[in-house]
Amino acid sequence: MGDVELLIGLLAGIVAVVLLARQLRLPYPILLVLAGVGVSLIPGLPQVRLDPDVVLFLFLPPLLYAAAFSSSPRELREQARAIGVLAIGLVVVSTAAVAVALHLVVPGFGWAEAFLLGAILSPTDPVVAVAVLERIGVPPRLRALLEGESLVNDGTGLTLYKVALGAATSGTFSLLNAAGKLAGVAVGGVAIGLAVGWLAGWLRRRIDDPPVEIAASLLIPYVAFVFAEAATVSGVLAAVAAGLYSGSSLNELFRAGTRLQAKAFWDVLVFLLESALFLLLGLQLRRIAAGIQGLDAGRVALAVAISIGVVVVLRVAWMYTVSPLLRRLIPGPSRDEPPRMRAAERLLVGWAGMRGAISLAAALAIPESVDERNLIVFVTFAVIVVGLTIQGLTLPLVARHIESPDEEAIRDHAREEAAKAALAKLDEVDGQADEEAVARLRSLYEMRLARIGSDDAQVGRRLRLELIDAEREALGELHARGELDRTLFQEMMRELDLDDERLR
Repeated sequence: MGDVELLIGLLAGIVAVVLLARQLRLPYPILLVLAGVGVSLIPGLPQVRLDPDVVLFLFLPPLLYAAAFSSSPRELREQARAIGVLAIGLVVVSTAAVAVALHLVVPGFGWAEAFLLGAILSPTDPVVAVAVLERIGVPPRLRALLEGESLVNDGTGLTLYKVALGAATSGTFSLLNAAGKLAGVAVGGVAIGLAVGWLAGWLRRRIDDPPVEIAASLLIPYVAFVFAEAATVSGVLAAVAAGLYSGSSLNELFRAGTRLQAKAFWDVLVFLLESALFLLLGLQLRRIAAGIQGLDAGRVALAVAISIGVVVVLRVAWMYTVSPLLRRLIPGPSRDEPPRMRAAERLLVGWAGMRGAISLAAALAIPESVDERNLIVFVTFAVIVVGLTIQGLTLPLVARHIESPDEEAIRDHAREEAAKAALAKLDEVDGQADEEAVARLRSLYEMRLARIGSDDAQVGRRLRLELIDAEREALGELHARGELDRTLFQEMMRELDLDDERLR
């Protein structure tokens, strides 16, 4: 299958499957994976190869950058200890636990290969979990914790992966050297990412062209990733650090119009990249299954069962035992930290730890010379598909015992505070500006403040949407008669669209 045909097929498949997922009320990543598995089983179709280098370079940097960009540095600071316990502590322990279990239970599984598989399975992919949690509504701090964990654990897991891969290919391993390398690549990756983010911000302040600024934003994660990898440090953490720095400076770097365009661009890009990854992941089944032909079926099944059991049970048990203990033992400010998680919330975070395409890409990148490579790849694929399917589909059942936040009340409170701030600003400029204009604006904000949370606000919102439709129709007639040129027509329609979106 040619590249053009593959691209068209992927886009068509993504659109069809996501529409079906909406109808079935299922998380679209799960259905994309299952659709890929189903298509891969159709006889006669050519096999689709997922190049690990393409995943680790083309897909990974922008996805990590976008996730970090939209993250809140304040929330990450508040949950720094909880994130560190999961993204570093649990990743290291998961790697060791999988390795020990495989080496002791599965016949012929060497230590180097067992640690390699453990490092591959240790980082989680939050895409499915966050997609489910956003739909059912859970406390934002839980979503922030899962997203923050994923920003760091990829760097931890891939660094352990490189150490284990070196041991598997060379036959030597040093725990002290591994720990030093892990710290070095992490610090180096963050430093390069922050440097690239700062340089990008310096350049952006000298550009006032939205298309150029958005195109430049796409370069940032790739530049950070490439420079970090060239320096033999963590490209993953470099992309994350660049995203966090750029996101924290968003209002300084972009004008309002550019922010709107950039958000729309990145929303579509992330959706396409994530969807393509999940669909490609499912399409690998036939190729991966061919690699284990000739292996003992019982040994393969045992390796899959052991791996799934360890990563799932260990994470849930960790949330109830080690995580709260380490939170008390690790020094750090606790005043601004979120309250301790309840039992149901711990179960939710533990059950949401699914693996994704990054793990499969790491497995596929193992050289053919490594013993048990085909078995490692198949086990990784099985853990991903089983986890996405079972955990992803049952996550709403786990979350139903968690009280959802009253988002409308939070939104009304924010609107109230914003309106009060605007009125306070009017008090400052009173007497320095046109009195009639100030009076009109004061009346507008006082009316808005009085209607927040009331039934009148809902009625007014619906009426305003009807009026916007009438305005659209009038502008369309002016444009059709030639009284309004295309540029002004599109600009005014965009203003109405922004009002429409804000009201909805």
